[in-house]
Amino acid sequence: MAPVAAELARRPDIDASMCVTAQHRDLVDQELRLFGIVPDYDLDVMRADQTLSQVAARVLARLEPVMEEVRPDWLVVEGDTTTVIAAAFAAFNMGVRVGHVEAGLRTFDKQNPFPEEVNRRMASIVADLHFAPTESARQNLLREGVAPESIRVTGNPVVDALYEIARRPYDWDAGALRTIPRERRLILLTAHRRENWGDGLESICRAARTIAASVENVEVVFPVHPNPVVRRTVSRILGDRPHVTLLPALEYHALVQLLRASELVLTDSGGLQEEAPVFGKPVLVLRDETERPEALEAGIARLVGTDRRRIEAEAIRLLTDQAAYAEMAHAVSPYGDGKAARRIVDALVGSWTSADDEPAPPLRLVGGVG
Repeated sequence: MAPVAAELARRPDIDASMCVTAQHRDLVDQELRLFGIVPDYDLDVMRADQTLSQVAARVLARLEPVMEEVRPDWLVVEGDTTTVIAAAFAAFNMGVRVGHVEAGLRTFDKQNPFPEEVNRRMASIVADLHFAPTESARQNLLREGVAPESIRVTGNPVVDALYEIARRPYDWDAGALRTIPRERRLILLTAHRRENWGDGLESICRAARTIAASVENVEVVFPVHPNPVVRRTVSRILGDRPHVTLLPALEYHALVQLLRASELVLTDSGGLQEEAPVFGKPVLVLRDETERPEALEAGIARLVGTDRRRIEAEAIRLLTDQAAYAEMAHAVSPYGDGKAARRIVDALVGSWTSADDEPAPPLRLVGGVG
C-alpha cells in the first residue's frame, strides 16, 4: 500500500488519511519507517497470542470511531488479512464504499490458504471497486458475478514497491544481513502460513536441514516470522545447524537485497511468489495450491507442497543441475509493471461524480494496512 499512499499524497484533489491496525506491530512499524509514512490513525490491535476472531473484533470496534470522524467517500484495503475483511465490513456497515487492492486471487479451496481464501472472497462481496493484479484475477471475479465495470486490471503495487526499494543503496556490513556468509550460494527460505503449522512446517525445516548438509557451498537463510508457533518449531529443528542462518523477520529493504543475492527461493509466501520472478529467481512454492498461477505458467515457480522428500529432491536438482536451473531462472514480471498505484488512484478519482454543476469537493479516503 505504500506506493498507493505516495500516489494519493501527490494528488491535490484527494484528502487521504492512513490508518494502520497494527495486526503485526513490529512488522508494520518497520515498513512505515522504510517508506516514511506517519499514520494518521493507529488502532494498535496487536496482542500476544491473539486469535483471528479477537483481531477482527478489535479492528471492527476501533475503526468505527475513525470512520465516524473522517467520513470518507472510500475505504481502500489491500490483500486478504483479517484486517482487510474486518475493515471492509466496518465500511459496509457505515455505507462507505470499499476499494479492494489485490482483488480476485483464488485457490477455490477455503482451507488453503487459511484464512486468506475466505477473507478475500468475502472482501469481493463487499467491495465496490476491485483492483485485480492480473487478467486471471479479473476472470475469477467475473466468474463469481462481479460486475465487469467495477473491475480494473492494475497490476499489483507490491511490484511498484519492489522497484522503488531495489534502487536504494544497502550496506550489507551494517544491516540485518551482516552475519550471512555471502561467499556461499544463498537459498532464501520463508515459511509461516497457518495451514502449514505443525507437520507441514516441521517437514519444511527438516528438508532445509538436509539441503544445507547435502549441497556443496550453500547457505540456507531463514528470516523467521515472529509468531511464537513458527519460532518454536524453526528454532528446535534448525537452531545451531551448520550452513543455516536464522534471522529475525526482515524489513523490506533487507529482504529485497537478500532476494536479489539468493540463487533459489523456497517459500509459502504469496508476496515472494510475485517478487522473485522480477529478479529471475526460481521459486519452489511450499504449498499444495496457489492463488498466483501466473508464475507457474511462466515456468519460474513450481508447487512442491510440504512433503519433505519432494522439497529436498526439487531443490537439490535445481542446485546441482545447471540445465534444470537455467530452464526456470528467467526474469519475468507477470504481476505488474511498476505503475499499479497510479492506475488505482486514477480509478478512484474517476469514480467521483458530482450531482450538480459545482466543482466536486476533495475525495476523502481512508487507506488501511495491517
